[in-house]
Amino acid sequence: MGVIQKAKETQTFVEECWVELQKVTWPDADQLRSATIVVIIFTIIISAIIWLMDLTASWLIRLIMGLFGA
Repeated sequence: MGVIQKAKETQTFVEECWVELQKVTWPDADQLRSATIVVIIFTIIISAIIWLMDLTASWLIRLIMGLFGA
């Protein structure tokens, strides 16, 4: 495949991408703010769950190791 053919394919790809981007409905400021808040809250909740699971696992491992004198 020649360089000219690759250049034409690249140009076609970029043009098709541009056409698709024109079809996108971009969120307004309120939608963006709401989505950002949801993501932040979700991240905090998941982080808290993982932290609690880590604390529980750590406590359980220390308990088991303590039973065997380690």
